[in-house]
Amino acid sequence: MAAIQKDTLQFLTELKDNNDRDWFNKNKDRYVAANENFISFIQLLINEASRFDPLMAGLDAKKTVFRIYRDTRFAKDKSPYKANFGAWLSARDFRQGIAGYYFHLQPGGSFIAGGGHMPEPARLKTLRQELSHNGDAFLQIINNTNFKKKLELRGDKTSKVPPGFEKDDPMIEFIKFKELMVHHQIDDQTVVSDNFVAYCTDIVSIMAPFNSFLNASFG
Repeated sequence: MAAIQKDTLQFLTELKDNNDRDWFNKNKDRYVAANENFISFIQLLINEASRFDPLMAGLDAKKTVFRIYRDTRFAKDKSPYKANFGAWLSARDFRQGIAGYYFHLQPGGSFIAGGGHMPEPARLKTLRQELSHNGDAFLQIINNTNFKKKLELRGDKTSKVPPGFEKDDPMIEFIKFKELMVHHQIDDQTVVSDNFVAYCTDIVSIMAPFNSFLNASFG
């Protein structure tokens, strides 16, 4: 049996086209089933990934999954629901400035991301210092064959050289990043395949050294 059911994707597809409370309430049973399916998948992924990443050990999938209800207080889009499921996989909250994994399930737009999202200035400075002082170790990670084949390095960059660093630093283009993230896109056919847990575990294992480097520098 596939870890992610086709009915789960179908529910999200229909929710996107019918994003209102009346439709959602009429289809609440379908939401509950889809949400439970997603949580079950996330728990399987946690169990497998915790074998090589201690940040995953002991996580309860229910506590990693984001609410489907949108905060529309300051948004122009008043749609009440997200048309996706998401989970942050780490022993720490993503707002605590630590690298982890984010799994996003959305018809036509599923992906796994890794890294640290917008670290606070002090943590960003130590990361930049680590990149400058220990660039060879970072380059070894991102130049790994599987990394280059399966992951895309992403993140906003500053146009200027950050204070305290030299423009001729061999790692300056990485030092300019304001956050360092990696991304792997996943098509719907793969999502509903029988080996999807193993597929995602493999991607997370490739991301793990990248996260370890970031977390070592973050302290």
